Amino acid sequence: MRQAPSISIVLADDHPVVLRGVDAILSVHTDMNVLAVCTDGRAAAEAIRQLAPNVAVLDVVMPGFNGLEVLSTTAAEGSITKIVFLTAFATDDHILSAIANGARGIVVKEAAPDSLVECLRTVAAGKQWFPPDVVETALRRDASRRAESDRVGSLTAREQQIVALVADGLSNREIARRINLAEGTIKLHLHTIYEKLETPNRTALTALAIAFRHRLQSRGAAYFHGCVGRRIRLDQKR
Repeated sequence: MRQAPSISIVLADDHPVVLRGVDAILSVHTDMNVLAVCTDGRAAAEAIRQLAPNVAVLDVVMPGFNGLEVLSTTAAEGSITKIVFLTAFATDDHILSAIANGARGIVVKEAAPDSLVECLRTVAAGKQWFPPDVVETALRRDASRRAESDRVGSLTAREQQIVALVADGLSNREIARRINLAEGTIKLHLHTIYEKLETPNRTALTALAIAFRHRLQSRGAAYFHGCVGRRIRLDQKR
């Protein structure tokens, strides 16, 4: 019986222990051939560029150049390498962005080692591998956030100002003084805000406002994340 051709692989993760572990798992399978291991995204992109592996297994969050940036860069260059993300800390935005931009698989690090092997074989065969529970949870939470964002967007500029001051812990009296309105007017505004945001009380409003503000800030944050080649030290060529 003809033996299946080996699947060439580039690995990238900024945690050396994870890299060694994944390499060891794949090395026992005769149809797996790890060409290079990398600890940063730029070296991973260079490895993909030079070696054209069948599959690249990337962490999402890596120093300097994250996995999603590797995906978009290699796709723009016309790379035929299929991208699989092996991750422990992917956010819903990461997961949905990976799928939307052409990733072929996602495996969570706490999954059984056999899951990664099966994923790589499936992806190398031209199919996709996305855990339904991970994707469905990300889609559900994303839809909930979008609905919440729409409700926040329905607030007037004055109402948004009041919500921000509530989130800062100010009382109605302090808010009234801060923006030069009567305390009774603040109460009326809050009544309208509760209805628009479908929140029952000040505590829920504060939690919603803080969470929403945190999400806006985190979306603007950059991810800073390194390829120590084992078989090929591509990082030394830079």
